[in-house]
Amino acid sequence: DDWLALKPQEPSPSQCCGSGCKPCIYDVYEKELAQWERAKAKQDKSLLVKKKGQSNNSELNPDTFTAFNISSVEQLTEDTYQYKFELPGNSSLRLSLGQHIVLRGMVNGLEVQRAYTPISPGNAEGYFEVLMKHGELLMLASGTGLTPMLPILHSITDDEEDETFVTLVGCFRTFDKIYLKPLLQDLARYWNIRIFYVLSQETSLEKLPWSYQQNTYTGRLSEDLMKTIVNSCRRKPFVLICGSSAFSEDMGRYLKAAGIEENSCFVF
Repeated sequence: DDWLALKPQEPSPSQCCGSGCKPCIYDVYEKELAQWERAKAKQDKSLLVKKKGQSNNSELNPDTFTAFNISSVEQLTEDTYQYKFELPGNSSLRLSLGQHIVLRGMVNGLEVQRAYTPISPGNAEGYFEVLMKHGELLMLASGTGLTPMLPILHSITDDEEDETFVTLVGCFRTFDKIYLKPLLQDLARYWNIRIFYVLSQETSLEKLPWSYQQNTYTGRLSEDLMKTIVNSCRRKPFVLICGSSAFSEDMGRYLKAAGIEENSCFVF
């Protein structure tokens, strides 16, 4: 059991940026798996300790990931941010012209990696900077109002360069009335997609599968719950609404109370 706990976890498809990175996250996994197998065969856990390799005063190692601290984040436009990372001492990345780096981190509980070309000079000492663009969508769907949301979700997940964060709130009467459960569960595995369920006629979450209990609310989508969901977004989202006219009117009222203006909403 101890060795199984130390075994590297195989990446999911959503973790690969598809840019032909060297090493790819799958290359790193294969190397770590081989290292684990050698250590297990010899029953020597010290063989799992990674040694940091450096050359030419560069803080990058092509065979593994290195942790860096973020020293500052500057918002340049509504959805574009400049991240500044610290490098130890006066070291530098020393990248060649056109080279990119791969950043890896945790988003919504999923490990994600993406390729970026630093905007700082290749010989900049003590830091490097990258630009990241993040949009945010909040989808509010009641019953079959889920239908027009799906093509938008697919267009985001099918585009490897689209880093839009999406929060989908599906409102249904009961758990059995949730449409397309397998599809929604697959979409929720993407690093930038969150899905919540609001079940108006369910009184308890205990009978629901455990995988649904943490992201499901009972009762109706209220003003207080709307504020909670909006505040959980990384920035003020653009909102898409689809449902009955009464549902749309209620959502408009709740969103206004949560600080979302009418020009930041679209009603199908």
